[in-house]
Amino acid sequence: MAYNIADLVEHAVDLMPERVALLDDHREETYAQMDERANRLAHYLQQQGVQQGDKVGVYSRNTIEAVEAMVAIFKLRAVVVNVNYRYVENELQHIFENSDMVALIHERRYSDKVAAVAPKTPLLKTTVVVEDGSDIAYGGTEYEAALADASPDRDFGERSTDDVYMLYTGGTTGKPKGVLWRQEDVWRVLGGGINFITGEYVKDEWELANLGAANPAMTRLPIPPMIHGGSQWATFQSLFGGGKTVMVADFSGHNVWQAIDRHGVNLIFITGDAMARPMVDALVEGNPDTGNPYDASTLYVIASSAALFSPSVKDKFMELLPNRMISDSIGSSETGFGGISIVAKGAEHTGGPRVKIDASTSVLDDDGNPVEPGSGVIGVIARKGHIPLGYYNDEAKSKATFKEYGGVRYSIPGDYARVEEDGTVTMLGRGSVSINSGGEKIFPEEVEGALKAHPDVFDALVVGVPDDRFGERVSAVVQAREGKRPSVEELRPAMLTEIASYKLPRSVWYVDEIKRSPAGKPDYRWAKEQTTLRSPDDGVGATPVAAGA
Repeated sequence: MAYNIADLVEHAVDLMPERVALLDDHREETYAQMDERANRLAHYLQQQGVQQGDKVGVYSRNTIEAVEAMVAIFKLRAVVVNVNYRYVENELQHIFENSDMVALIHERRYSDKVAAVAPKTPLLKTTVVVEDGSDIAYGGTEYEAALADASPDRDFGERSTDDVYMLYTGGTTGKPKGVLWRQEDVWRVLGGGINFITGEYVKDEWELANLGAANPAMTRLPIPPMIHGGSQWATFQSLFGGGKTVMVADFSGHNVWQAIDRHGVNLIFITGDAMARPMVDALVEGNPDTGNPYDASTLYVIASSAALFSPSVKDKFMELLPNRMISDSIGSSETGFGGISIVAKGAEHTGGPRVKIDASTSVLDDDGNPVEPGSGVIGVIARKGHIPLGYYNDEAKSKATFKEYGGVRYSIPGDYARVEEDGTVTMLGRGSVSINSGGEKIFPEEVEGALKAHPDVFDALVVGVPDDRFGERVSAVVQAREGKRPSVEELRPAMLTEIASYKLPRSVWYVDEIKRSPAGKPDYRWAKEQTTLRSPDDGVGATPVAAGA
């Protein structure tokens, strides 16, 4: 029995060939059509010399072709390299070289960057370009031409549970790293191979496909870019069970609600505030094309993971969309799913997400011992069992993240947490960006969530700046709502209902736009740079700084 990504997709194809698998505003594709097109692309790559274990990049927004490409690569037992489409040339060169990439599938809009970097990466021999209306000349073999000249047959060899899945991290606090997983391991923690609530294992590789075939298809919309592991796995969970997945290439709040209404979406996946806030604003404004409110009557699940989802934003969702299930879960590229909370109206605000962790996740102290509930000790999130093999081409960082305590191997990416008296866990944020102010460790996400409770704050990042007395002081880089500019003193009353006074920002820098990754992850290096460009302001006479500055 092989718990292999390509096998699991093919089981759904065999049981539900005529169901719609993928769609966007221009076309839809059945499971049989997706399978044939992925077979053709796999054969083309095979003809170009791509073999088992070779690395193949996918450099694309959320498109049907991006999903076809990933399925094709898995069919060959090759390894997908997710390429962030906002990378500049030196970042692209790092990921091309670090991954040992031999082939690349990319949208034509990125061809100028590929043309600049590809000659410097000699292992990269094959490029396939997906037409997107751009007129950049460079690209390689045109995608549809590659498919047309290749075999549609599914005649690939036997695959293994040990085949590799790799996910490059976002790199907002360092260079991107490729996290290596066995496919069974990542399926268990992200792909539906385990019941996230009960911890019960799926024991048959056909179970998800059989369950899907016996029930109506659910329509999902993964909103973050497919370069984000959460969106990849929201899509693959759908494909394993015969679901329908909607692709929206360019994010905006209105684009999302229009797609929900147009395609009857049942479940959306977001990464916290970066997507939730524009969506809330658009929902309040209504459809600009019709002047009517959005319907959203088919939507019944809003699932967020892997980024701050502020209590104030959750409350607004519940106000605007009553009787929907809203969940907030924790996880990372190095751990997969770690725990979940179902958002309830009037729930206590605790800064970071407060979740019930699963049986394989724990909070460990500095000596590797479990933190006692209610002790107040701050520890690190650690996962055992189905965890990654390590980082690709980075032995030192692998040793730093994957550690053994008491004969048990853990993945410990550096996320700090507190265990409450009832056993639930409050997430505090990544230790690498924590602020040490007078000996107190302050976690930016907790402060950011409190800042966003103020109605004039649209987005914010919190960093430490040098302080003669305390070593560091808490400071905020804030994107205010249009026409607003609250002073530090005006921000404090709302924040004091959420966090202690010593965590409050002592200074603030206003910007036109907060810089984040395409998946909504914070760029703390950029935020830190803003604090060095000019003196802080209190909302009077300040000159905003653009996100790209």
